[in-house]
Formats: sequence, structure tokens, C-alpha cells
Amino acid sequence: MTCPHLPEGFDATDPDLLLSRVPLPEFAELRQTAPVWWCPQPRGVTGFDDEGYWAVTRHADVKYVSTHPELFSSHENTAVIRFNEHIDRDQIEVQKLIMLNMDPPEHTRVRQIVQRGFTPRAIRSLETVLRTRARAIADEAKAAAAADPDGTFDFVTRVAVELPLQAIAELIGVPQEDRSRIFDWSNKMVAYDDPEYAITEEVGVEAATELIGYAMNMAAARKECPAKDIVSQLVAAEGQGNLSSDEFGFFVLLLAVAGNETTRNAISHGMHAFLTHPDQWELYKRERPATTAEEIVRWATPVVSFQRTATQDTELGGQKIKRGDRVGLFYSSANNDPEVFENPGAFDITRDPNPHLGFGGGGPHFCLGKALAVKEIELIFEAVADALPDLTLAGPPRRLRAAWLNGVKELRVRTTAPA
Repeated sequence: MTCPHLPEGFDATDPDLLLSRVPLPEFAELRQTAPVWWCPQPRGVTGFDDEGYWAVTRHADVKYVSTHPELFSSHENTAVIRFNEHIDRDQIEVQKLIMLNMDPPEHTRVRQIVQRGFTPRAIRSLETVLRTRARAIADEAKAAAAADPDGTFDFVTRVAVELPLQAIAELIGVPQEDRSRIFDWSNKMVAYDDPEYAITEEVGVEAATELIGYAMNMAAARKECPAKDIVSQLVAAEGQGNLSSDEFGFFVLLLAVAGNETTRNAISHGMHAFLTHPDQWELYKRERPATTAEEIVRWATPVVSFQRTATQDTELGGQKIKRGDRVGLFYSSANNDPEVFENPGAFDITRDPNPHLGFGGGGPHFCLGKALAVKEIELIFEAVADALPDLTLAGPPRRLRAAWLNGVKELRVRTTAPA
């Protein structure tokens, strides 16, 4: 194995790097020369008391780690690969109550309960109302553009954020008028690395606490007076295969980030991809390929990376991994692995098969809400193509400063070419 040629101090979890780009050239170099590579870090800079992690960049290796939870734990250090350096270990420990950060068998128990809300029947029951909401979102964006002297609007706030929020609200019975509160809380939880938001770790913790409290109050109300909704199914008979109020609170927190932030960013990146690949936008408007949403997720890969922690000494990609070592799973790299994808640098909405890892690498943590996310992406782009077929870019995307999210804060678009 040869030494990779990387910029001095390269670290794919550096928020300043992800503020400007996803490091696809460096990932290509690592896949070729050192697919399992030790990335040194100053002790404590990520919130963990260690001096780095193993970066796993090949599709096959990411899948292997994902499907062997007995060797690679989500619980030990959580799945979040980098926190703020000022975070207390106690704050990290609290996050182990989220399903994302559990290992079997506890993860298996909680997942078996919450998956009741994501059955094919449950998703189908949402489709009609979400289609109506998607059309309304696109029509409102069109009206906003018509009212603007330049015919421009921010696609992120006008379109991309709305359907994921409304879907979550619809799924668990949150009143639609409260969706902006969930948006605000979820933003604060993930945006502490971005100075524009001036959000501290403490503010993020406070937002998480408020969201959990809101959800726990919902759970308590349903236990007192059950309704015909998913919340009642999940919490109304605690001790008989249902969630406690605390568990439901942390489940909603996971939905707010995993189900809202990620789908919103997939939609934002998807629109940018269409507008920078106009042949694909024309193809989509004309034919609406069923493979579109999966390619948008592969192209966007909203979660750049998660991590696992080795539970014992093992070997991966020719490297000896010690018990307690953190292992970074770089989905953005795996989704551009030429061993798996033909011409991975092309945005191709007809790509089939498309075994991307944008919903995880398989195993116990494969995305529970994949079907819902795919449906949201399909519905919103159908609505945009119908209502706003002449969209063009009005400026480059403004990216989120974050350690593990491929986030877009703003994407200005125009409904007609400027005069």
C-alpha cells in the first residue's frame, strides 16, 4: 500500500473543508492508495479523547463495517464522527439514547417498534396528502418569484425545507403550525459549527431538549387519550412492546435530523444538479424516470460520514484496527467508487442499478425512512417540474459549515432568464 498524496493536514471531517466542498479528489486518492487510512487529529479537537480515526473510503469496506455491528459499535462513541471540541463527554453520553447510536439488541427492540410508522401501507397512506402539499409548495414558490422584481427566490427555504417538515408533521401528528419550531430546533442542533448562525453547543443542547420535551408531551397526551395515529401506536401500552415517553422523545429528535435535514439537503443538491446538468432537467421534465430519486441521493449524499468504534482488535483493508479505535465511514467516497459505479462523476437520473450507500451501508442502521424520503423527493420534483419548468440558477449554492453533513443553506434560483 502506497502513501496517499494529500494536502498537508487533510481531514475530511474539517468543517472548513466541507464549507467549501466535498473532497472527492482526495477520496479518489485514498481509495486508490490507502482505502483504510489513519487520519491524525489533535487530541480532543473532535470531542473525543483520542488522536484520530481510520478513514474508510471504499464501497465494499463501508458495507462491511456497516453490516458487522458486533465488531464496530455505534453505541461506544455514537455515530457522529466529530463534535465541537468544547462538548462535554456527558453530552455525548446522552446522545446514546437515540436509536442511531444504539447497538443490537437494544437497537433491534426500538427499531422493531418504530418501524410500524414506516410500513409500505403507512407510506402509501401519506402519498395523496403529500402530493397535494408538494404542489402547494411549488405554487407558492412560483407566486413568490412572480412578486420578486428579479423573479428569484431561495429554493432551500421556499421549497426544499417544506415537504420533509410537513411529512414528519403528518407522520406523527405534529400540528402543521408547529413545523417551523421543528425546523428551528433541528437547525440549531446541527449548525453549531457554522458561525453565521452564531449557535453554540449549549444552544444546540437547549434546542434538542426543547424538541424532546415537545415530543414527550405529545406521547403523554396520547397515553392519556389514544387517537388513531402513529404516536398512539408507538406509545399507548408502554411495557407491551411500545416506546416510553423518553424513547419517543429521542425518536422524534432523530426524525428531525435524519428525516428532515438529510431529505432537505438531498432536494437542494438535486435541484442544483439539475440546473447544472440541463440535459438531465429536460430529460426529467419529459420522461420522469423512476430512477431519479435514487440518483439524487447518490449524487448529494447528504450525510458525508458517520463513525463506528472497534469493539475488538480486527483487520480492515489490510490495516490492523485496535479495540477502541474510531472508524469513519465516508459515504460520499463510497458513492463515487468506480469499482461499483460506471462513470460516478456523471449525474445520470437513468442510472440502474444504483447500489449507493446514501441511506447507509446496510446492516441494522440502514435508513428506516428510505421509502418516505424517496417518495418526498419524487413528489417535490414532479411538482417543481410542473409549476416551475423554466428554473435557472441565480447564484452558487451557499454551503453549511459542518463536520459530517453535506448541507446547503441557500440556493437562489430564477424563474425566467434575466433581461
